[in-house]
Amino acid sequence: MSLISAQNLRKSYGDTAALNGFDLNVEPGRIVGLIGPNGSGKTTALKSILGLLHLDGGELNVLGLDPYKQRKELMTRTAYIADVGILPRWMRVDHLLDFIEGVHASFDRAIAEAALEKTDVKLNKKIHVLSKGMNVQLHLAITLAIDAKILVLDEPTLGLDILYRQRFYDSVLNDYYQDNRSILITTHEVREIEHILTDVVFIHRGKACLSLTMDDLAKQFCKLTSGQESAQKIRELKPIAERKTLQGSEFIFREANTEELARYGEIATPNLVDLFIAVIGEQQ
Repeated sequence: MSLISAQNLRKSYGDTAALNGFDLNVEPGRIVGLIGPNGSGKTTALKSILGLLHLDGGELNVLGLDPYKQRKELMTRTAYIADVGILPRWMRVDHLLDFIEGVHASFDRAIAEAALEKTDVKLNKKIHVLSKGMNVQLHLAITLAIDAKILVLDEPTLGLDILYRQRFYDSVLNDYYQDNRSILITTHEVREIEHILTDVVFIHRGKACLSLTMDDLAKQFCKLTSGQESAQKIRELKPIAERKTLQGSEFIFREANTEELARYGEIATPNLVDLFIAVIGEQQ
C-alpha cells in the first residue's frame, strides 16, 4: 500500500491556484524529491500531506488516514523538518527531550541522546544559543528517535555550510532510512540530493509535470553534447531543450534513438538540473 496517495489535489488562494490537479504517489522504501520553482505549489502540497490545510478538492490518503481530519493520529507516525527553526528557543535541550518523552509515545530518548553525542549540541544548552547547524542536528536527533514511517524534509539544510549539509544527509540515510519508511524532500540544492533519490517529481503551476523513478529517468532521457557544426541537423531530431556551454551545445532528448544521436557527439544521462530546466522550460 502507498504511504502517500494524492490524486487531483486542488487548492486556491483567491484567484491563485496553488494546486491545480496535483498527483503524487509514494511507496514504502522510497526517497522522493519534490522539485519545482518558487510559487510552484511545493509548500501547499507539503502542508496538505501534513494535514495543515483543507483542500478544495481531490483525494489524499497518508498512511491510510485523512491528513486534515485525522492529523493527531497522523503526527504520531510522521516526522517533519522545515527550513526554519521551529523548536522552542527558550528551552534547554535536555528539557526539550523531557517534554517530548512525556508527550510522544514512540519517542526513544536513548536514540536521541546517542545521536546528539556525535554532535556539538550539549544537553545543558538553551536552544536559542545553538547555531543554525546545531538546531538542525537537534531536530534530526529528535526525528531519528521517533518511529515515523514518513519523514518530510522542507529545505532542511537551507543556510547550512557544505559540511553540515553532507552530515545531515549522511545521518538521514544511515540512521533513518529503511525499507518500510519513506522520505519526501523539497530543496533548491538539487545537486546535493540527486544521488540519494529513488524517485523525482517536478511540480509546476500546481501540477506534477514529470514523475518517474531515477532508473526510468536514465532510460527515457539522454543528453547530447555536440559542436556547433552539427547543431542544425540535431535540431531536426526534435530535442526538448538546447543550451550552449563551453564544450559546445547540449541537447536534451526524450525517448530518442541514442545510436543515431551518437553520430553527432557524446551521449550521457542528464542530471536533474539539466532535466528540470528542459522540462519546466517546455511547460512555459
